[in-house]
Amino acid sequence: MLETDKSKKTNFQKRKHQVEQEHLELMVRANPRVEKNYNGIFYRHKYPVLTPQHTPIFWRYDLNFETNPHFMERLEINSVFNAGAIEWNGKILLFPRVESNDVKSFFGIAESINGVDNFKFWDYPVVIPQTENPEMNVYDIRIVEHEDGWIYGIFCAERKDNNKPNDSSAAIAKSGLARTKDLINWERLPDIIINSPQQRNCVLHPEFVNGKYAFYTRPMDGFIETGGGGGIGWGTCEDLKNPKLEDEIIIEHKKYHTIKEVKNGLGPAPLKTEVGWLHSAHGVRRTAAGLRYVLYLFLCDLDEPWKVIRQPNRHFIAPMGSERVGDVSNVIFSNGWVLRENGEVLIYYGSSDTRMHVASTTLPKLIDYILNTPEDAGNSYDCVQQRMEFINRNKNFMNEE
Repeated sequence: MLETDKSKKTNFQKRKHQVEQEHLELMVRANPRVEKNYNGIFYRHKYPVLTPQHTPIFWRYDLNFETNPHFMERLEINSVFNAGAIEWNGKILLFPRVESNDVKSFFGIAESINGVDNFKFWDYPVVIPQTENPEMNVYDIRIVEHEDGWIYGIFCAERKDNNKPNDSSAAIAKSGLARTKDLINWERLPDIIINSPQQRNCVLHPEFVNGKYAFYTRPMDGFIETGGGGGIGWGTCEDLKNPKLEDEIIIEHKKYHTIKEVKNGLGPAPLKTEVGWLHSAHGVRRTAAGLRYVLYLFLCDLDEPWKVIRQPNRHFIAPMGSERVGDVSNVIFSNGWVLRENGEVLIYYGSSDTRMHVASTTLPKLIDYILNTPEDAGNSYDCVQQRMEFINRNKNFMNEE
């Protein structure tokens, strides 16, 4: 039996109301800390902070009964992940990669008062102008407030590799660069120029270094594989209107049989602390189940920020539970964190290229972790010796109590 026009409209209103109610419940849901299995370093939170369902209904649904009588999603959202982050006018703003079902990505802005729940998207996505050589896709933006007064967005700008015309998956990754004063109007700058053929995970240092702009880089030979490149690099330039990096060096190397044996790359811009520049990075190792992405921390010198001075060579955050499942499984990736005035640090990370999470901690805890967590012993035998010494110190302490 065919629906009458009246029943169609009634069903449309019911569907619309149901979607609006589900969206409202999601937007006001609290996101408490997970107390169980707390490691003393950071807290996970119960729910993802951003998912496709957090995006505005009017981004996805045609709200007009005449053109969408079955209230279908017309422009679906597949995933929301890998967000840059900033504190702006007393609120936490995330700049996630929003990927639609056509696998094109763009950036949105979602804001929250406390940074752990009730994130609400701004009405419109971020509009970043194109260069003369338009990219096919953009993603994984780092948001950096620089001492020059601008807010910069550094992101991967992906284009077709025209040197391989018969390979429809061949791509070239470059680091795109844009800046703004109000987060709405963006000025596009030229892509960052380095010597390697591919570049992503490029991050602007938040201060001038010897009067120059400084970047952390990740040179690569291929779109996925680092090849003879790899490691976290460092380079400087005089002018961002011509961002060609000078004297690029590798400051943080990938290393055999570690969490960064395949590749590594910087996450967000470093936090300035009393003991040095605190960095979060991702490390990748090869497993029987494929590549595994984890986060780790390291510390650089305050006056010479290209010098690594401390590194617990182990993962800091790794995929756990449902975080391991998604479009690209077994992946944790972070390109945004926020240090608040009260010392709270909010670490934002995407899981399996699908959704966004937050881990909460404090700056004193991170400093304790970076300074007092043992470094990599080097091999299995030395690792056992290190742990035996650790056990013996604990046993001696226990006997003295």
